[in-house]
Amino acid sequence: MSAPPQPSPTGTSPTGTSPAGTSPAGTSPAGTVNGDEASTSSRTSAATATTARATPTAPARTRGRWIDHWDPEDTVFWRGGGRAIARRNLSFSIAAELLGFCVWALWSVVVPLLPGAGFDLTLNQQFWLIALPSLVGATIRIPYTFAVPRFGGRNWTVISALLLLLPATALAWVVGRPETSFGVLLACAALAGFGGGNFASSMTNISFFFPEAEKGKALGLNAAGGNLGTGVVQLVVPAVVAVGAGTHLDRAGLLFIPLAVLAAVGAWRFMDNLTGVRSDYRAFADATRTRHTWIISFLYIGTFGSFIGYAGAFPTLLKTQFPHAPLQLAFLGALVGALTRPLGGAAADRVGGARLTIASFAILGVGAFAAITGLRQHSFGLFFAAFLVLFVGAGLGNGATYRMIPAVFRAGATDAATLAVRRKAAAGCLGIAGAVGAYGGFLIPRGFAMAKQAYGSLVPALWVFIGAYAVMALVTYVVYARRGSALASESV
Repeated sequence: MSAPPQPSPTGTSPTGTSPAGTSPAGTSPAGTVNGDEASTSSRTSAATATTARATPTAPARTRGRWIDHWDPEDTVFWRGGGRAIARRNLSFSIAAELLGFCVWALWSVVVPLLPGAGFDLTLNQQFWLIALPSLVGATIRIPYTFAVPRFGGRNWTVISALLLLLPATALAWVVGRPETSFGVLLACAALAGFGGGNFASSMTNISFFFPEAEKGKALGLNAAGGNLGTGVVQLVVPAVVAVGAGTHLDRAGLLFIPLAVLAAVGAWRFMDNLTGVRSDYRAFADATRTRHTWIISFLYIGTFGSFIGYAGAFPTLLKTQFPHAPLQLAFLGALVGALTRPLGGAAADRVGGARLTIASFAILGVGAFAAITGLRQHSFGLFFAAFLVLFVGAGLGNGATYRMIPAVFRAGATDAATLAVRRKAAAGCLGIAGAVGAYGGFLIPRGFAMAKQAYGSLVPALWVFIGAYAVMALVTYVVYARRGSALASESV
């Protein structure tokens, strides 16, 4: 039996499997009864009763907020306290992940304000400061995933929240020193990548808490909270730094210092660790040997990577191409992208993930072409509307592409044992695709910078993006949607 697909808002796990090759260790009966065929019915009944009494039906805690017995698939266990514990952990996980995305995107809104604070930066340097956090965040997603079984979900949430103090403090310190070398600025921006890793560990942790029937919704809520962080930081920071006379960029970092501490305290006080989880390195290795893992990861660069890349570059594009446009409007793009992602997952359930992924690449192509027209006509309205179209396409594609993963790995499974192996490989694919896709947040800003430096215009970069979307749509069609292809009959 396959797990039901889910709407999958930002990097969610539609299969209900644990992301990036992690899996619950499973539970086993607390005791077994042995006897020969001559055992009396009374002895058998007594032994069965003893076994039933020995099997826990409620979470069994040890010191340090570790839970030894966790079986959400047991209805009695789930209703007897498991659901309440899972929802409490989900709530604080969402808060910590939203904060991580805020810090990850912090430089996207600070960079356009640096020239006004006395920093002499070229556009190429500005795009480096925007792109580098995405590069670091994408790279650390895999190790962050495996940190949860190693340290415990609650403990790692505390650690990852406290790590956000580094980028927040570094930014607050460096923005008040215009004489700082570009290398130091880059190092401070790179620290913001810690926020990007939080998504992977948070999704892995929450996947262990919920039963298959509720896992999709839980992961969707968890991921949506993270994606909204990009829009939140682009809305709040410009207002905070402008309070009072002048612009106080140090507040952009100072704002998140108490919030990081608060997230860590909340996780320490109210979240839990589960002893019955482990890293499934074999499933992860199996996923790396499957060509569909890399095909889907390539497609995810075009969907999730576009969301992260455009969200990071949008404030700087508005500031440099339309200097009189209000910078606060940039948050609308990230907000639209985050809100349309669950719609993409829901729509993919109806029409198929491959079809909607192809449609999303078409929308992205149309949006990029409209942005080219807006730049040529120097029309702020058209350019802004075009980017909202880009965010709609990216959001829909995020949900649709992740919806494809369970169907792709489920294809051809003829028995329960094979299906179990395929589901674990799908979990590994989810983790890999989430990490690889995030590299789009580096490629898109760097693409804009290279086009501007080589041609004096952003237009060539947008043409390259249109070409990439066309290739991705073609790959999706040939491999997953073309009539007669191996997976077309699977309704991928």
